[in-house]
Amino acid sequence: QVQLVCSGGGLVQAGGSLRLSCVVSGRAFSNNGMGWFRQAPGKEREFVAAISWSGSITHYLDSVKGRFTISRDNAKNTVYLQMNSLKPEDTAVYYCAAASRGWVTAARDDYNYWGQGTQVTVSP
Repeated sequence: QVQLVCSGGGLVQAGGSLRLSCVVSGRAFSNNGMGWFRQAPGKEREFVAAISWSGSITHYLDSVKGRFTISRDNAKNTVYLQMNSLKPEDTAVYYCAAASRGWVTAARDDYNYWGQGTQVTVSP
């Protein structure tokens, strides 16, 4: 059974940093693209960042470019999201996901495995 376990969320003041982790178990995902999405209360789940199977290609939501960094360690079956200069509008539940292919994609439909989410709250 494939499981994605997200962790690292919490409460932080604006301008602070958090590092999210997502550990995949049940099978190796070294050939799959990985992504992070977020969902704020009353809003649709939106794409945040994605990384190709090798880690050589990344893609970001415009509003997080320069502040967030996605990375992966295939030996540990883990993907990370380093979030710096956090803003109150970054408050949301953050989900990691594994894509069905190896390339970078922002489309939700391209992801077929999802983690349970971790809450990130940024206070003003």
